[in-house]
Amino acid sequence: MEVDEMEDEAPSSQCELPLNEDGLSAQQESAPSQISVPVESVCVDGRAVDKLTEGLLSHYLPDLQNSKRALQELTQNQVILLDTLDQEVTKFRECNTLLDLNSLFTEAKLYHNKLINIRKEMITLHEKTTKLKKRALKLQQQKQKEALEKEQQREKEQERERQLIAKPAKRT
Repeated sequence: MEVDEMEDEAPSSQCELPLNEDGLSAQQESAPSQISVPVESVCVDGRAVDKLTEGLLSHYLPDLQNSKRALQELTQNQVILLDTLDQEVTKFRECNTLLDLNSLFTEAKLYHNKLINIRKEMITLHEKTTKLKKRALKLQQQKQKEALEKEQQREKEQERERQLIAKPAKRT
């Protein structure tokens, strides 16, 4: 639309290259071969360039600005997501640390229970050994008493035997 207006307003000072029957300029046609042919310059009015530039910018600039805003918003959202992700990773690490602590506490409780059981067993063994020592002492005392009684019994028997042995009668 603006291009049509610009073509109408274009001054006659424009210089155009001659076109061949395909609509291509002689320069475009010879471009693939060699570039040793002198190039004719194209004369364009400055106002037309300004208006074309302005039209192009007005056509694409709003979309580009919207795209720029959208990219900035996406970048900000990405930064927020990265921060959130870092926080979540930190939380997971803390959870793993807590799990490790929980396993350590569970293990400590297990070993504590083992120590309590060993202590109870040692107390029981100590009580049993104390009872056995007392019993052994009583048995020893009883054996000593029996040995003493046997010794006394033997002495009594010896004394009785001595008394039973015939004594020669005294001559008078």
